[in-house]
Amino acid sequence: MVVICDAAENWRLTTDQDSSTMSKLSEIDQYLWMVGGSAGALALTGVAAASAFYLSTRPKPEKPLVTLHEQSLLEPGPELIRVSKFYKDAKNGRYLRYLYDDTRTLYDTFRRGVKESNNGNCLGWREGPNKPYVWQTYNETLLRAKNFGSGLICQGIAPGQNTFVGIYAQNCPEWIMTEQAAYCYSMVIVPLYDTLGANACAFIVNQTEMSVVICEDDKKANLLLDQSPRCLRKLITIRQVSPSTHQRAKSRGVEILKFSDVEIQGAQKDHPCVPPQPENLCTICYTSGTTGTPKGVMLTHENVVASMCSVIMQLGEHRPTKHDIMISFLPLAHMLERCCENALYMVGGAVGFYSGDMRRLADDLSALKPTMMPAVPRLLNRLYDKAQSEISSSKIKKLLFNMGLSAKESELKRGIVRSDSLWDKLVFRKAREGMGGRLRIIVVGSAPLAGNVLTFARCALGCLIVEGYGQTECTAPVTLTVQGDHVPEHVGPPVACCKVKLVDVPEMEYYAAQGQGEICVQGANVFKGYFKEPDKTRQVIDQNGWHHTGDIGKWLPNGTLKIIDRRKHIFKLSQGEYIVPEKIENIYIRSQYVEQVFVHGESLKSCVVAVIVPDVDVVKCWALENGIKGTFSALCENEQVKKMIMDDIQQWGKREGLKTFEQVKDIYLHPDPFSVQNGLLTPTLKAKRPEIKNYFKPQIEDMYKHLD
Repeated sequence: MVVICDAAENWRLTTDQDSSTMSKLSEIDQYLWMVGGSAGALALTGVAAASAFYLSTRPKPEKPLVTLHEQSLLEPGPELIRVSKFYKDAKNGRYLRYLYDDTRTLYDTFRRGVKESNNGNCLGWREGPNKPYVWQTYNETLLRAKNFGSGLICQGIAPGQNTFVGIYAQNCPEWIMTEQAAYCYSMVIVPLYDTLGANACAFIVNQTEMSVVICEDDKKANLLLDQSPRCLRKLITIRQVSPSTHQRAKSRGVEILKFSDVEIQGAQKDHPCVPPQPENLCTICYTSGTTGTPKGVMLTHENVVASMCSVIMQLGEHRPTKHDIMISFLPLAHMLERCCENALYMVGGAVGFYSGDMRRLADDLSALKPTMMPAVPRLLNRLYDKAQSEISSSKIKKLLFNMGLSAKESELKRGIVRSDSLWDKLVFRKAREGMGGRLRIIVVGSAPLAGNVLTFARCALGCLIVEGYGQTECTAPVTLTVQGDHVPEHVGPPVACCKVKLVDVPEMEYYAAQGQGEICVQGANVFKGYFKEPDKTRQVIDQNGWHHTGDIGKWLPNGTLKIIDRRKHIFKLSQGEYIVPEKIENIYIRSQYVEQVFVHGESLKSCVVAVIVPDVDVVKCWALENGIKGTFSALCENEQVKKMIMDDIQQWGKREGLKTFEQVKDIYLHPDPFSVQNGLLTPTLKAKRPEIKNYFKPQIEDMYKHLD
């Protein structure tokens, strides 16, 4: 937040004390001075006593595990390859593949968790609203998973690498039990995304020749039956399905079984386990992509174990333990969530599943009180926007907020992360309690996170927040920020399971010799290829095993990586200028009035336009202050609101150096967010650009009509 220090400084200069005296006051002194004013000697005595108490109890800075001005190692040679400083053998060209000799597959990691937890809580869920979490222990989970896997064998599903088990469900205990059941018999898990649609689901089932899918409920069962490929023989449902669905399945030659019945059958037969090897596939994770049919990313047990062990190593003393509780709400089809959960199972921690409704996530957080959370920028953006909305109506609240943020940011710069300061109690308590009140670590990924939002979240939540960059093809993490580095807007150094280099992209004028280029990754976390698509595999993995990500990065002087561009989604305007829409979107999204933005241009047009979903709370607040009434939909049609948002994003564009032809010339305000449910976002929350373009085709055409 760029104005915090200025706001705090303005307050200091309006007091009767000179700036040198004020600079010596602690955070407690500042607050007491503000509320006490010049109350005389008694107040000064109180300030002195409070200062003495603060000085005797103030926290000590935590020493970073690596030197912050040199966070990665540069390998000798012309390719300018960078590796992790957290793994001593990285400089010798080796990758971290595991942390424990006897724990090298996801079959092993879960069994290690059973021992580490001493049969503690493993999987938690809520029976309904306002109900507490109920828990299943590690031994119960392992036994049920083994029984379910044995039950699959009883159903004629063969063990081994040629068996692909589909799972089509929201995050729930049965998801994890299905995953572990498959690993008991060296099978391969294939997640089906909740909103891929019938065509994509049928494509995946058909390509993998999948004979069995575990699905959540009646609705998902019917979606699979809509275009049921011949290979699909069995649906195993977690919840009860209707008799009509049973009849519909029977007419298509598909048998529907209950999850619990398969468990019981497996317990009776008790087939012996067939554990996997590290090099065996554990999952084919289909990337929904923004165009064409989905591609199946083949990931091995070694890929996943290497990724999660590298992150655990880099977290140092903040690493997950058996005492941690994590909330599961990001899709388990997303490798960020899968890696985080499996890392917690390896150390014996507990995972509580959200209720399945994002509107009730705050209630789930309050009931679970997690200590760990994987998150996406959108969640932290909402937290920031809510805080801004709450302080906008009161100058005193705004003053306190800015002072608190300034004080907490000052501590961050000294390496202090805590949630028990005076400012945490006065200013940030509500934000922290809204996330459960006990968070100690958040791992953020999936999309760029604005610097002011990240700094605010670190200050307000008083916990370690690390931001990573990665891809499904790299089993989630490629880089991760380091504890103690308070500077936002970069994604840290490479993790220990891989090495990273940049390669020239001459058509975009990026050159590795200048520290910029396409990000390429080699290591134990890089996927084995796209399932049954060798040509597409060769397009992204070169003959030396380097995966070309399509993202453009820049090395910062301290050895960290900053994502600056995207090689794809480039178009040329009629005057010949190249436009990278995601670059413009990443700037406009920083506006407090913008929740989502889609920038569009065409080769026959000379300018770009945008569809913007405004932030509900912020825009309503602005409208109230300016005497504008109406529903949110009406506000989106209001010319004053449109002009205000247009002016603000234009200012952001100028500030960040956008060229004139990169600035949008018109915008359309839409009241409903892009979402997975309405088909405009992928399950990993990335924009489905062709779908958004088609959805808003009339509005885009209308904008260009007025600009012509």
